[in-house]
Amino acid sequence: MSRTRQPPLVTGISPNEGIPWTKVTIRGENLGTGPADLIGLTICGHNCLLTAEWMSPSKIVCRVGQAKNDKGDIIVTTKSGGKGTSTVSFKLLRPEKIGILDQSAVWVDEMNYYDMRTDRNKGIPPLSLRPANPLGIEIEKGKFPQKDLEMLFPGMSADFTSENFSAAWYLIENHSNTSFEQLKMAVTHLKRQANKKSEGSLACVKGGLSTFFEAQDALSAIHQKLEADGTEKVEGSMTQKLENVLNRASNTADTLFQEVLGRKDKADSTRNALNVLQRFKFLFNLPLSIERNIQKGDYDVVINDYEKAKSLFGKTEVQVFKKYYAEVETRIEALRELLLDKLLETPSTLHDQKRYIRYLSDLHAPGDPAWQCIGAQHRWILQLMHSCQEGCVRDLKGPPGLHSATLDLDGDVRASVPGHLGQTASLKRGSSFQPGRDDAWRYQTPHRVAFVEKLTKLVLSQLPNFWKLWISYVNGSLFSETAEKSGHIERSKNVRQRQNDFKKMIQEVMHCLVKLLRGALLPLGVTEGGGRQCRGWEVKAELSGQGLAHAIQTLRLTYESLTALEIPNDLLQTIQDLVLDLRVRCVVVTLQHTAEEVKRLAEKEDWVVDSEGLTSLPCHFERCVVHSLQSLREVLECKPGEASVFQQPKTQEEVCQLSINIMQVFIYCLEQLSTKPDADVDTAHLSVDVSSPDLFGSIHEDFSLTSEQRLLIVLSNCCYLERHTFRNIAEHFEKHNFQGIEKITQVSMASLKELDQRLFENYIELKADPIVGSLEPGIYAGYFDWKDCLPPTGVRNYLKEALVNIIAVHAEVFTISKDLVPRVLSRVVEAVSEELCRLMQCVSSFSKNGALQARLEICTLRDTVAAHLTPESRSSFKQALEALPQLSSGADRKLLELLLSRVRSGVHLQLACFQATPPPAVKTQVPSR
Repeated sequence: MSRTRQPPLVTGISPNEGIPWTKVTIRGENLGTGPADLIGLTICGHNCLLTAEWMSPSKIVCRVGQAKNDKGDIIVTTKSGGKGTSTVSFKLLRPEKIGILDQSAVWVDEMNYYDMRTDRNKGIPPLSLRPANPLGIEIEKGKFPQKDLEMLFPGMSADFTSENFSAAWYLIENHSNTSFEQLKMAVTHLKRQANKKSEGSLACVKGGLSTFFEAQDALSAIHQKLEADGTEKVEGSMTQKLENVLNRASNTADTLFQEVLGRKDKADSTRNALNVLQRFKFLFNLPLSIERNIQKGDYDVVINDYEKAKSLFGKTEVQVFKKYYAEVETRIEALRELLLDKLLETPSTLHDQKRYIRYLSDLHAPGDPAWQCIGAQHRWILQLMHSCQEGCVRDLKGPPGLHSATLDLDGDVRASVPGHLGQTASLKRGSSFQPGRDDAWRYQTPHRVAFVEKLTKLVLSQLPNFWKLWISYVNGSLFSETAEKSGHIERSKNVRQRQNDFKKMIQEVMHCLVKLLRGALLPLGVTEGGGRQCRGWEVKAELSGQGLAHAIQTLRLTYESLTALEIPNDLLQTIQDLVLDLRVRCVVVTLQHTAEEVKRLAEKEDWVVDSEGLTSLPCHFERCVVHSLQSLREVLECKPGEASVFQQPKTQEEVCQLSINIMQVFIYCLEQLSTKPDADVDTAHLSVDVSSPDLFGSIHEDFSLTSEQRLLIVLSNCCYLERHTFRNIAEHFEKHNFQGIEKITQVSMASLKELDQRLFENYIELKADPIVGSLEPGIYAGYFDWKDCLPPTGVRNYLKEALVNIIAVHAEVFTISKDLVPRVLSRVVEAVSEELCRLMQCVSSFSKNGALQARLEICTLRDTVAAHLTPESRSSFKQALEALPQLSSGADRKLLELLLSRVRSGVHLQLACFQATPPPAVKTQVPSR
């Protein structure tokens, strides 16, 4: 068929842009001769013929439909002109998605919303129905890497529906190239959208006012049409007639299909019941689900299901729901009891306790389960401590072979002790003890010291978790957010009372610990109250200083571990008090033990004299005391928070007296050694002086010691003690902060000097008395008379014998100690000169020869021992010479000088020992000790 008209040409459209279903007016040429001639109309590729309304050959009105293209031509097709063209285009805007509950002035296609709500596999949230372009301007994706944006905005998101939405990220990602003017337009768009939401229904009416007018026009046209066609007749209006017909049809249908409809109603009711069961199957299956999850231990699932059921059916009035919800509550109550039993069960870990407390708080358990758990743990710790003590006492009373064995420190304690307590076994002690706990010390650990280790290890394994549980209870970390909000007010009311109660619990644990340790470590006279703190420790021997020092070290590390938990110091003061008592007791026991060791030093005396006239005894004594003090070094050292051992005057006095006792015990040992019978002396060695030969047989080949030699050795040791040993020990006392050092030194020195003087007098008595006693018989031997005697030709034998005896004393003393020679000889010379003076003064008269003989002998003796004269001996010699008649002639004086010279030259070798500076001696010692 040939065309009779030109093809349609669209030259204009108004408006030229809009969202789908926008009403537009199309203008152009040859748009058809009538509605029947219009056979096609597409806008942006979408067929809009169904909504098209032909107005004239130059005008068509229609609505724009959903189109795939955002912009396109308007193509009109007519029977008379065929497919036309367009000189204009239409821009299709993306409509804003209207939410399910949003108001709209036009009909909204709900197809998309229905799919989203019913398709459970997709699970699209309602927020995704918001517009994808909230700014209302064209999105221009940038080329920024996603990883760089995530690093630039950590924890943020470009999704404007997210809680962590970042506007900067969104603009960089979608509008990095957008101009500032367009961004200002976007701001205007956002404000307009906000105003639209605030205006509500009024804005909806304003925006769809044209739609309301169109609906009003349509209703008016229908009404006019009905009036024109129906007119008023006998049977009423057209609508009334139609209503009657429809009612009759409905009644007839009900009559015909009553049975079918009844079955339909029954099926509908059954279907509705099944729908109810399906819809609320969560509640109906919940009791069985709770039991199964409890058996599995999935308490979190049970709690979540219970919270959900409580929020949905907790206040329901439906009887069926109330019945099933009551079953749920019954099973939840059983779960509460089960969890409470597990919570109070011991032993258990801190993690399990926190977990059960959180479960009970989420289940709104009555009372305060957390505080009940704290009380149960407190009782459990006390029970463990008493069981530990009872077990150790049973082991002590068991077979003898078990007494010395080290206890099993692991015991029944499940948690491990902090790592650094395991390293406390090694005691940094003085050289008198082993530097570490070797196998021998481990095997020989005293039973009570092992009990201290086990008990403190037990406390350190339980108390930290107990303290952490309390801290979690106070700060609320034991409870979930819901339980925290619900119980915070009630707990805050009781927090002060709870704090006081918990403080009493810690104090009770500390007092129990200290009580058990006191009963094991301290004897009857030291414990508080004058009685033993714990029964069962029936031991006669007290712990040694080493055992007490080890116990002190263990307690100190226990205190440090408890302090690290930030437990207040006032709660740990009882431990500090116990440590102080143990330190004092350790010092006392160690000093007492040192006194016992010093008492046994006499058995170690070998009587081997060195070049200084000393035996090894003073060194043994000093070493014993120094080692004892070194073993107390760490005990005396004050750790942080500790008081000094010597802070109490009573302790100072006791320690001072014990120190003095050590000195006096050693002095007593020296006295016993000096008076020991000859038969008890077991020695075969002495240092021999080559320059002093044993001329007089005082020391025989077997070198057996005489009582005089022992006296000299002890005197030599006393001198060394006074000059060196006691002073060194005093310095060590001062180094270790001992109190009353001056008193210790004074009393010790006084006792030592007293012994020295007593032994010295004994020796002088033994040596000087025979010499003095031999003078008078020697002088008057052969009936010698001072009044009638021959002219002198030399000194007589008594004086030679006296000099020989003095030389023998010198040799004996010199063999032992050169330092004692001046002291001993001075006293011997004093005794001899005093006796000689007495004898001269007793003579009634002298002849000339007698006076010359007496002066010769007195001057010979005086000049011979001149190096050892004292003021007293000089005075005695002077008085003796004054008792003699004076020499009257020069011949007598010359004779005296001649005789003196002859005597000196005759015994020159024997008298060399009396020189002021003795020749150097070569010492040898055979054999070595």
